[in-house]
Amino acid sequence: MDLLETFLTAAVRVATPLLLAALGETIAERAGVINLGIEGAMLAGALGAALGATAGGPLLGVAAATAAGLCISLLFAVVAVRFRANQIITGTAVTLAAVGLTGAIYRDAYGAEGVGLSLPTLGILPVPGLSRIPVLGEALFAQSALTYAAYLLVACCWWLLYRTSWGLGLRAAGEAAEHARASGVAVARVRMIAVLIGGALAGLAGASLVLAQVGTFAEKMTAGRGFIAIAIVVLGGWHPVRVALAALFFGAAMALQFLFQSFLLGVPYQLFLMLPYLLTLLVLAGAWGRTRAPGDLGRS
Repeated sequence: MDLLETFLTAAVRVATPLLLAALGETIAERAGVINLGIEGAMLAGALGAALGATAGGPLLGVAAATAAGLCISLLFAVVAVRFRANQIITGTAVTLAAVGLTGAIYRDAYGAEGVGLSLPTLGILPVPGLSRIPVLGEALFAQSALTYAAYLLVACCWWLLYRTSWGLGLRAAGEAAEHARASGVAVARVRMIAVLIGGALAGLAGASLVLAQVGTFAEKMTAGRGFIAIAIVVLGGWHPVRVALAALFFGAAMALQFLFQSFLLGVPYQLFLMLPYLLTLLVLAGAWGRTRAPGDLGRS
């Protein structure tokens, strides 16, 4: 595999958890809820994946991660949607709580140091024929099952939002909640379900990070990926297909910093680590005023 194929393969692999989290956030924000707790749900999913994989293998890890993300988002949904608390403050509090809770559970389960934690992971599943396509074959079709699930979820999210009556009600709840209520849409229920779907996908993103990339767990290991997912949603204009392309763009940026570090350029590696986050700031600054968010986004 040459350098370009290696880079593209890494970009798709790194983009997978970003895409999963961003798809979930797209559904939540289309319903009018901005969930900063997605970072906490992703971190909880990562720990759930570690605990599940330790107990019963990667498949149990995936299930536990999804359940963990769901639980964290349920907490956010109850406070922010049911009791109509400020969404930004609630999401921030949920993420901070998740950081502390996952750290405590991790230390209790694996010891204060957790040294040498190595987990059973999801293997690479090459698609016969397609994985042999020059350049892009290895990148797109020699990945883990969670990457293929992300491909499928892009189509599912598009269909849900634009080809179902429930998706129409969800978009109405995000654009004009009062008008949606007058039309018979149960806005609170729709928003609750949207947030829970987002949390489940964020948990799945955490599973991808642990079981398809690093094979271990560390405290605060999501390192802001949940917030990058929110920037991806903005860059993608709240549309699943464009969100997928934006996730791939950010995945390429993260893979590029790994590539730069391997060149041993004599530059402090911290400068390369900041590349994805600097890109996030630039994207948000450039998107301000150029993209139109759902009309009632962030309003309780």
